[in-house]
Amino acid sequence: MTRVLTAGRKEPLSGETRSAVVFLHGYGANGADLLGLADPLAEHLPDTLFVAPDAPEACAGAPFGFQWFPIPWIDGSSEEESMRGMMSAVDDLNAFLDALMVDEDLLPEQVVLFGFSQGTMMSLHVAPRREDPVAGVVAFSGRLLSPETLSDEVVSRMPILLVHGDQDEVVPPQSLPAAAEALGEAGFTDVYAHIMKGTAHGIAPDGLSVALAFMRDELSL
Repeated sequence: MTRVLTAGRKEPLSGETRSAVVFLHGYGANGADLLGLADPLAEHLPDTLFVAPDAPEACAGAPFGFQWFPIPWIDGSSEEESMRGMMSAVDDLNAFLDALMVDEDLLPEQVVLFGFSQGTMMSLHVAPRREDPVAGVVAFSGRLLSPETLSDEVVSRMPILLVHGDQDEVVPPQSLPAAAEALGEAGFTDVYAHIMKGTAHGIAPDGLSVALAFMRDELSL
């Protein structure tokens, strides 16, 4: 049974929804953590609805935070618990995206997934396995889960932007080329990369600018 995700939202500046950006936050954070990015992006994406769901599970290590799935080396969970939590969250996220497109009368090609850290892991896992390709995936500071299964499980291919700080102490920067290689082997032809120089585990202004340009291109704005 899927869990309904609670989401914050910022309405389009123009008052008309022609596209949507779905922010998927990192481990121990919440939707509001990324929804603030809508403010600098909105003036360049005036017809875009920004939504930021909270992940489905409370995070033990963060009283007001959420997790998409447990992380064994942080919270002491087992690999089985982590995998079970992830697959459950995949169902929750797919249901959320399906409902969003129906409610807002949007096609998949009008929707961008914008992930950070664990939200990136979710984005890169869910998007390729959906029936129809979304407009694109912006993947900050995360990694590709189960790269060895992607080629067999990919259903749809979309442009993907991988962004990572070269000083990231949480998710190693080499996760970016590893993801790019696996995506290439799985037949993804539009994979872009940007390294944020001198940046730790976060989103720097240069990375956000590259992400904005990518989203404008893929949403044909």
